[in-house]
Amino acid sequence: MSQPWSQRFDSPLHPVIEAFNASIGFDLQLLPVDVQGSQAHARMLARQGIITAAEGEQLVQGLEQIRQEYAEGRFPAQGEDVHLAVERRLTELVGEVGKKLHTARSRNDQVATDLRLYLREAIDGLGGQIQQLQQVLCRVAADHVETLIPGYTHLQRAQPVSLAHHILAYFEMLQRDRIRLREIRQRVNVCPLGAGALAGTTFPIDREYTAALLGFAGVCANSLDAVSDRDFVVEFLTAASLILVHLSRMAEELILWSSQEFGFIQWQDSCATGSSMMPQKKNPDVPELVRGKTGRVFGHLQAMLVILKGLPLAYNKDLQEDKEAVFDTVQTVRDCLAAMTVVWQEGIRFQTARLAQAVGEDWSNATDVADYLVTKGVPFRSAYQITGQIVKFCVHAGRLFSDLTLAEWRQFHPDFGEDIYQAISPQQVVARRNSLGGTGLERVRAALAQAQALCADQPNGATPGMGSG
Repeated sequence: MSQPWSQRFDSPLHPVIEAFNASIGFDLQLLPVDVQGSQAHARMLARQGIITAAEGEQLVQGLEQIRQEYAEGRFPAQGEDVHLAVERRLTELVGEVGKKLHTARSRNDQVATDLRLYLREAIDGLGGQIQQLQQVLCRVAADHVETLIPGYTHLQRAQPVSLAHHILAYFEMLQRDRIRLREIRQRVNVCPLGAGALAGTTFPIDREYTAALLGFAGVCANSLDAVSDRDFVVEFLTAASLILVHLSRMAEELILWSSQEFGFIQWQDSCATGSSMMPQKKNPDVPELVRGKTGRVFGHLQAMLVILKGLPLAYNKDLQEDKEAVFDTVQTVRDCLAAMTVVWQEGIRFQTARLAQAVGEDWSNATDVADYLVTKGVPFRSAYQITGQIVKFCVHAGRLFSDLTLAEWRQFHPDFGEDIYQAISPQQVVARRNSLGGTGLERVRAALAQAQALCADQPNGATPGMGSG
């Protein structure tokens, strides 16, 4: 198949090199945005008198037919890349005027524009998916404000917390993801079209008009930077990696919680799988896959950084490698968000009896023993040491704080009274932590109300944060 530059060369590309050089196998999915950008370019050319109004309309209509053919699955994908495939088909449809479309532009500024249009749409979609997951988390949290769960540090029992408080921690992570995507979208939303191959063009184009037609907030200021910049890709891959970090942490806890050793949740049949050999098994495949796919997205980010680190200005063919990374990352994050939304919506059931048992079978209320003594006038560090002695006694005796008699309490300090039993009850331990951002039930209810407001009817992450950095 002849290439646009064939007249410059004496012989065609070797078939192996032609196949190696081609990107049509993966960049065809850019066709809708390539058509969108080309229609705007054609309208600008006509408006500026670079082509006639009739020619501009022919180009726009021919491109619209190509868009329809692609949507119906009958577009003939022939050429090195999507841009040449579109131009070839356009010329078949409208004749010689189709060859005028590429006036005053290069594939360099064209592909940069396509990628920005694609990512802008992808970011909006991912923001909506994150919002949906947040809404599901809010609904689950609303059912479990007064359900208690052991809180952990170093994966060791630390202090009991409201289950809703724990779930809202995930909400905060996702809220940061939405805000981050919104901020990145602003930097994606500038138009490189009109930069040409690297130095601009001699034609009297109107870049601002083209950018406005495409919904861009402005134009790239430097033609060299416009065609070689992929910072916005790195930023997106970074944001995507953090989304997967958060989903993977969530997944890890679901996996732990569903083990017999924890027993905090039970998998529903719609979201679990079985074993081909062991009939008793119910496996958490969904969170395991999310955990595994996280490394895949990390790899795309690392690869993009390596691609960019040594590139001279302006465009280099290395940048062809950005698209598969972006496409796969977008699809992977979409899939993971969709799967985890279903899991939280219908895939798990919290075992409240087991949770109640768990918060009452350890010494995670030790800090409250120390706090109790502080309220009696004992300095905290002294209260801490006394409580440590009590914990050691209980561990050796195989007893819990609630098993101690008042006389035994007073062997450690005379200020212990009957009210110590109420002070260390799990419900009281949680309810009293009413500092801002704490797990106190009133604070949790307020945080839940704020979370519900943040994720209700707000488009694509365009919301303020909840106070998290």
